[in-house]
Amino acid sequence: GKTTLTEKLLLFGGAIQEAGAVKSNKIKKGATSDFMEIERQRGISVATSVLAFEYKGTKINILDTPGHKDFAEDTFRTLTAVDSVIVVIDVAKGVEEQTEKLVSVCRMRNIPMIVFINKLDREGKDAFELLDEIEQKLDLKVTPMSFPIGMGYDFKGIYNLWENNVNLFSGDSRKNIEETVEINDLSDTKLDKLISEDAATVLREELELVTGIYPEFDKQAYLAGKLQPVFFGSALNNFGVRELLDCFVNIAPPPRPKESDTRLVNPGEDAFSGFVFKIHANMDPKHRDRLAFVKVVSGTFERNKPYLHVRQGKKFKFSSPNAFFAEKK
Repeated sequence: GKTTLTEKLLLFGGAIQEAGAVKSNKIKKGATSDFMEIERQRGISVATSVLAFEYKGTKINILDTPGHKDFAEDTFRTLTAVDSVIVVIDVAKGVEEQTEKLVSVCRMRNIPMIVFINKLDREGKDAFELLDEIEQKLDLKVTPMSFPIGMGYDFKGIYNLWENNVNLFSGDSRKNIEETVEINDLSDTKLDKLISEDAATVLREELELVTGIYPEFDKQAYLAGKLQPVFFGSALNNFGVRELLDCFVNIAPPPRPKESDTRLVNPGEDAFSGFVFKIHANMDPKHRDRLAFVKVVSGTFERNKPYLHVRQGKKFKFSSPNAFFAEKK
């Protein structure tokens, strides 16, 4: 579900016009971030790809990582370059073994995490059961920012606690954006008409439980990696993705100071510094076969300006830097 979610984020950011599918015979366009031949064949991500887009005046860089345990090494390396993480969890499979390993690395580094529970239109585990599993297996402290109304076949939509509104699920994937109805008061009878009395009663009981059990969202705790907001949705059906993105733009941290061997580098410094978090070989057999992915930590990168390579103690000039959008440069 990670690559599908990435596709939908790019769609909302206006970076692509039509979302590709990871596996589909109807849609001929593949996922933007899966461009290697093996990824197209197996329908999974193998290498991390870098994509950037603008949303509400904020520039967002996405690193779409492999989730498959055979390629987890690449993800561990990528985690050294990110400022915040979105953990995607499948509603039917729950927390998987490789998720535990990756989350423990994020916890060790205190990276702020948002959890996205995906594929709600499929039959899966109960919402509270999933939240319990996340708390126990991943050792996280969660707080739901949205809550599902029904699950699987009975899935009617999502109640958004962050913005106090209800999003109705139509089940029609052709519609780009779902219908959103604002509800400020849960005892409003409008809710009964929207989803049905039974569903509304269940929702009220569940939300009472949610507010009783889980802590209120606290931005400082989230930024310190001590509290993880949870969103529910279905990336394939464009459902719950906008809420995730809107909240993300509001709460996620800007680039942070980076610890190096010698000192802490501040993002506000004027001098350029960056670090290479991965090297990708064999991307283009014709020329320039090895690419180093650099995260800019401070300052502005300029071409043809001599920069010091710390390990070799030499100065290098870079004549042809590239910015990435998956395989395009």
